[in-house]
Amino acid sequence: MAATNVEVWQRGEVVGVSDVAEKIKKFVIRQSNPAKAQAGSHIDLMVTINGEKVRRSYSVVKQSEDLRDLEIAVFEVRNSRGGSIAMHNLSVGDELDITQPIQNFPLRFGAKRYVLLAGGIGVTAIVEMARQLLQHGADYKFFYVARSKKAMAFADELKSVHGDNLVIHIDDEDNRLEVGEVMKHVDKTTELYMCGPIRLMDEVRRTFASTDLDVTNLRYETFGASGWFEPEVFTVRVPERGVEVSVGKNQTIVEALEASGLDVMADCRKGECGLCEARIIDLNGKIDHRDVFYSAHQKSDNEKIACCVSRLVADNGTASIDLALS
Repeated sequence: MAATNVEVWQRGEVVGVSDVAEKIKKFVIRQSNPAKAQAGSHIDLMVTINGEKVRRSYSVVKQSEDLRDLEIAVFEVRNSRGGSIAMHNLSVGDELDITQPIQNFPLRFGAKRYVLLAGGIGVTAIVEMARQLLQHGADYKFFYVARSKKAMAFADELKSVHGDNLVIHIDDEDNRLEVGEVMKHVDKTTELYMCGPIRLMDEVRRTFASTDLDVTNLRYETFGASGWFEPEVFTVRVPERGVEVSVGKNQTIVEALEASGLDVMADCRKGECGLCEARIIDLNGKIDHRDVFYSAHQKSDNEKIACCVSRLVADNGTASIDLALS
């Protein structure tokens, strides 16, 4: 069965755990009902945070030839929603519920040229794409950006495999990436695939939009967790439902509302699809827009919010927002 965007749940067993970079662990998870993972696919899994089962998504880095084992890599973020910490506490022999591979970020063959851009742990979504492009003899350039050499997962392996096709930029070595360098390799025959922090992806999207290039040739996936500000507690009210909840540092608006008993529409939970959007009735504070669904103009209007990833930041006191759910 090929990877699709249809959810099929199964049991997964952790059969391997290893360190691949600073605060990054690789997990090998054995599928109970094996399915193929195409380049760009991910799995969703259920982890336990504070005694509660929550859902998280991780890109598939590699798959064994017999299809049974999937490799993912997880960066431990202490000020995140807690999923990465829960993952880093897993050991060989642990079991958890996982989906079969889901494909929402497909690699299309047939373009004249390809540019791949990975920022930090975003490399996990790009590794298999690069391998397949190499295997097919495609014309490609692979940019890999990280804050430090210690934080680069799979760097040595990627260097040995991709040679001069791989371009590495490391922030703390005074070798920061300039988006213009990437765009030099992009013309109307090029497809650009990227995954990384929201700041990097926003800059690329803005630059791409300022050209006459076809926007359909820019394809991306986001973590749905990186933002402009540190997470803080804020209040959400849904007047039409008579609901008021506090959203913790390790929660999303969707998760807090679901915990209150509301049935909230949500799909990707990474700020990409827009299904969870809500209309803003009243706002106290400012929005940390963490999605890639809305345009910069829509974000500046502050009329809607992607409840699966975006957060509030207080100007003073505690931030709050009143929403009308779609």
